[in-house]
Amino acid sequence: MVSTANGQTRAVSNLEYDLLTVLQNKAEALKAYESYIQDAQEMQSQPCVELFQKLQQAEMQQAQEIRQHLQEVMQKGKM
Repeated sequence: MVSTANGQTRAVSNLEYDLLTVLQNKAEALKAYESYIQDAQEMQSQPCVELFQKLQQAEMQQAQEIRQHLQEVMQKGKM
């Protein structure tokens, strides 16, 4: 629980919420890339397959970094 300036208590801080929201968006993007890759494969467009895989990998790395930040913020309250 996090106490706010006016004495209210929240289950998660604004920063935790922000990180969770960004992580959720990354997870949705990762799932979408699977569909995009499949579509490109069906169209036999290897350059597009490779582009989507590259973008998916970047999203994965970003999601992992966000998770690390979130874990630290949840443990310590900040970075």
